[in-house]
Amino acid sequence: MADTSPPDVAALSYEQARDELVRVVTELEQGSATLEESLALWERGEALARRCEEWLLGAKARLDQARAAAEDATS
Repeated sequence: MADTSPPDVAALSYEQARDELVRVVTELEQGSATLEESLALWERGEALARRCEEWLLGAKARLDQARAAAEDATS
C-alpha cells in the first residue's frame, strides 16, 4: 500500500512549500471541503506558511552576511 500522506513540511524546499500553500488556499477558498477537511487544510497551510517564512528569514540572514562581508572587504 502506497503512502499517500503529504510530505513532511520540514523537508520541503521554499518553492515546494509555496506551491502547496497556494493549492491549500485555493482548496479552502472553494469551500467544498468538509469541516474536518477544512481544519486539516488550515493546519497544513499554517505549517507551510511557517516553512516559507523560515526559508525567507534564512535567505535574508545569508544576504545580510554577504553584505557585511562585502563591506568589510572594501573597508
